[in-house]
Amino acid sequence: MSVDRSPVPVPRTGVALGLTDPVESARAELKAALAAIEIKANVPRRLEHGLTRVTAKARDFRRKNPAGAAAAVVGVAVAVGGIVWFAVRTYAR
Repeated sequence: MSVDRSPVPVPRTGVALGLTDPVESARAELKAALAAIEIKANVPRRLEHGLTRVTAKARDFRRKNPAGAAAAVVGVAVAVGGIVWFAVRTYAR
């Protein structure tokens, strides 16, 4: 029985183990830090991933429970209508 000794892939925000050269180690740490900052600071990409995740959950919920999905749509419509009605009523007074 043989054990697979292939190197484990390092994520973009990680530093590979075994770097002995201090310059290479510093470069790897800087690269990982910049990648982490890019991931955290890239708000449009984070919103896109979040929206994709929520959309997938909503589609899954719709497939599993069509009546519940319809009730949720009606509930959201009633809530938005109530908020608009309240805002117009308050503005008109």
